[in-house]
Amino acid sequence: MKRSLSVIMVILQKEFLQIFRNRGMLPIIFIMPFVQLLILSNAATFDVKHVPLHLQDFDRSPLSRLLTEHFTGSGYFMLKGQSFAAGRATDELMRRRADIVLVIPEGFERTLVTAGSAPVQLVINAEDGFSAGVIQGYAADIVLDFQKELRSTRPSGSAGIPEIKVLPISWYNPELEYSHYMVPGILVILVTMIGLFLSGMNVVREKENGTVEQINVSPVKGYEFIAGKLIPFWIIGIGELTLGLAIARIVFMVPMLGSYSLVYLVASLYLFLVLGMGLLISTITETQQQAMFVAWFFMVIFTLMSGLFTPVESMPHWAQVMTMFNPVRHFVDIMRRIMLKGAGLHDISFQLGILSLSSAVMFALAVNRYRKVSR
Repeated sequence: MKRSLSVIMVILQKEFLQIFRNRGMLPIIFIMPFVQLLILSNAATFDVKHVPLHLQDFDRSPLSRLLTEHFTGSGYFMLKGQSFAAGRATDELMRRRADIVLVIPEGFERTLVTAGSAPVQLVINAEDGFSAGVIQGYAADIVLDFQKELRSTRPSGSAGIPEIKVLPISWYNPELEYSHYMVPGILVILVTMIGLFLSGMNVVREKENGTVEQINVSPVKGYEFIAGKLIPFWIIGIGELTLGLAIARIVFMVPMLGSYSLVYLVASLYLFLVLGMGLLISTITETQQQAMFVAWFFMVIFTLMSGLFTPVESMPHWAQVMTMFNPVRHFVDIMRRIMLKGAGLHDISFQLGILSLSSAVMFALAVNRYRKVSR
């Protein structure tokens, strides 16, 4: 028993010495968890605030302006624009410049005063069924408060107490199926994990085993080695996406309103970015353990700041700015638009441009870093 305890103490001493002597592991152990805690605690929230609102006020009366002020003054909605064409509202929702459209019909005030009731239409982007339900609840409460204010201003005993009827219409996910919103994003996470972890771990394994030095002095050129290492993972990533799309359609009944070819085009480009990042991680780490921790650090932040679980609009402004550099956010947004909205190439041109630029920069950095390390 005494001998066992002494052996355990020696092993513990050795392990602690190795940890504190490894300068690459110290930031992973002591710095990264605190960075994740500070960032994700502020970014990950289920509150829905500052919802972008588009207004279509066809009445332009004092009561319609009062109703609009109730929405914009609540703190939950931010007026992003107004128009008088039905097609413009559809465009605002498609491009995610608005998540809700408030439509006040012509004759709203006259009908409300004379008939005692008037309809108001709320068109809500229901890609995210959870957020859409919360937004609908906020809007209904605001309308009720507006109605109470009108009743309090009318003389007691007067006829025709105003009543507003709200007719909500949920677009892109009319049944408010939460799985329809989550599955496209989970497919992105699946492809990201395959590309990031496997490419980073595989290349660093050669370095850890000492075989990378043998490869460097062999006739195999650097680009041949990189291509031979990364192309198999690109194929695996595309295969995993194909399987995921089949499961999404057959099991979860997620619609595909857009083009499969466009999905594969974006996925192919995105995988180059992820594989380049995995290669870059493999050049700055020495062991598989380090590569795994570094990849996991970025994976957690990318996932929770992608808008997959919580709306990006609910994050603080500084966090929303940071998400613009998050490739997972852009691919999740693209997948949801293509599958649920039937978006075309023009509708995703901005996000696709960011992914294209990021892929080129990331792959160039990774290849350049690998060449320096392998010399």
